[in-house]
Amino acid sequence: MGRTTRQAPGHPGRSRSARARTAVGRSRTVVASTAARLRAVHARAGDAGMATAEYAIATLAAVGFAGVLVVVLKGNEVKSLLTGIVRQALGG
Repeated sequence: MGRTTRQAPGHPGRSRSARARTAVGRSRTVVASTAARLRAVHARAGDAGMATAEYAIATLAAVGFAGVLVVVLKGNEVKSLLTGIVRQALGG
């Protein structure tokens, strides 16, 4: 005599073990896709710090450039040049 398998209620033709194998396969797929999503998020998160560092470097460069401008604009030659341009523009 052959071996009989118990039929799952409401699922004619499929045994409980077949349903269990299908459920395990689905859960493996879900775990694999979740792991892939987490790896993608982690890869993107590694670049987030670089953007912050780039902003910090750009800010330091801007501050340095502003310092150079202050020194140059405080000089008498530049001050007299700018004063002459403004007086000429005002008609004086």
